Amino acid sequence: MFEQTFKNIDDILRKAGGSQTELDYVEQTSWILFLKYLDDLEKDKTAIAELSGKSYTPIVAKQYQWNSWAMPLNTAGKLDHNIALTGDDLNDFVNGKLFPYLKKFKADAESADTIEYKIGEIFSELRNKVQSGYSLREIIELISQLRFRTHAEKHEMSHLYEDKIKNMGNAGRNGGEYYTPRPLIKTIIKVVAPEIGQKIYDGAAGSAGFLCEAFEYLKQSKKLTTSDLVTLQKKTFYGKEKASLAYIIGTMNMILHGIEAPNIIHTNTLAENLADIQEKDRYDIVLANPPFGGKERAEVQQNFPIKSSETAYLFLEHFIKILKARGKAGIVIKNTFLSNSDNASVQLRKMLLDSCNLHTVLDLPGGTFTGAGVKTVVLFFEKGTATKKIWFYQLNLNRNLGKTNSLNENDLLEFVELQKTKATGDNSWTVSVRDVDETTFDLSAKNPNKKEDAVLRQPEEILDEMKALDEESTAILNSILELI
Repeated sequence: MFEQTFKNIDDILRKAGGSQTELDYVEQTSWILFLKYLDDLEKDKTAIAELSGKSYTPIVAKQYQWNSWAMPLNTAGKLDHNIALTGDDLNDFVNGKLFPYLKKFKADAESADTIEYKIGEIFSELRNKVQSGYSLREIIELISQLRFRTHAEKHEMSHLYEDKIKNMGNAGRNGGEYYTPRPLIKTIIKVVAPEIGQKIYDGAAGSAGFLCEAFEYLKQSKKLTTSDLVTLQKKTFYGKEKASLAYIIGTMNMILHGIEAPNIIHTNTLAENLADIQEKDRYDIVLANPPFGGKERAEVQQNFPIKSSETAYLFLEHFIKILKARGKAGIVIKNTFLSNSDNASVQLRKMLLDSCNLHTVLDLPGGTFTGAGVKTVVLFFEKGTATKKIWFYQLNLNRNLGKTNSLNENDLLEFVELQKTKATGDNSWTVSVRDVDETTFDLSAKNPNKKEDAVLRQPEEILDEMKALDEESTAILNSILELI
């Protein structure tokens, strides 16, 4: 039922005007979905308070509660069409009263780690794009059928929301900004193996996939105590995100996964000077897929000892700096980082090898990121001791990856198993840092154990890569134009 409801909502948005893309569909569904979630949360808290003989004061004032403006019910429990707002009246209320009221929550909240603050943040960043109040009425009535009361309902909803994010990522030019394949995220988390009590950070949070999956991993890692649950809710997951829409979607995604007030900050991570990072600011675990191909302005580069216009390189510097001693990381980065000969790449590889134990490199095939032909690797490292040996694993699949044939967890089972012992084989090998050229620090993932077969690529794969390269070139050109 939930899945069909989402499809129906997309159909309405498509016809209503104001929303043209998958990005718009997710954005507009998100704010209405959030208010329905909030209403169910308030009902749950009221019921819990009543069972313990206490009273509960709702977060939202009565006239702005779901049952007052969105779904006023008659005595039979059905929508009261006599008082339910629709058409221009509904849009005037939403745009002129509801959004301004909810936006003020940010200034009035006691702290940033409260749901009140998140309400204010969400409605400061979003606006209602549904131009027809009649279409908005239809969407509200569809969403009113959804429930967030039981664990099963929340679980199903979080999966459907993830699907929408995936579709949005596939449709957009920068799919990786919003969606990292979940099998890859789960595999990275298995290898990094965070524990309850450790602080986990993603400074390029996007849709918060790493934080959501880390939450799911830790929930299943042991039998949780009440203290553990509080720790997971309040003191474990931290993120930063620059893009407004990605910030909203990441916040919503974490809320739907069960984290009531996500510790995600809407900010440009790279605007933070590395020299200002103190011990109290550091984290035990970093999990991230920072955006690559972007170009940063000179003033942003001044925040970093190794200056580069490449966004991903600055993020990698940031992640190394913000890790605690003995902290662990799993970072996705473009595979050209391993071999680029420019000064910044060479310096950054040297810094990584000198300050961290880069123990594992996972070399991924093209097509891992649907819609982006760029090849990537995952760097696994621990901060505090220099690298002596690097274990490489090259993921070789007997099929081409694409939208209809995406990466799955079974594809990565051998990697996870072999990584435990760093065993060598057809797809894996070890490199001693003593054998790395000390002038270039080239770490190219060249498998010495596998004979390269002449495999003809499928036309779809070639076209995807050509499209990705065109889009990347356009993005770089636009970035250069912005700098002029």
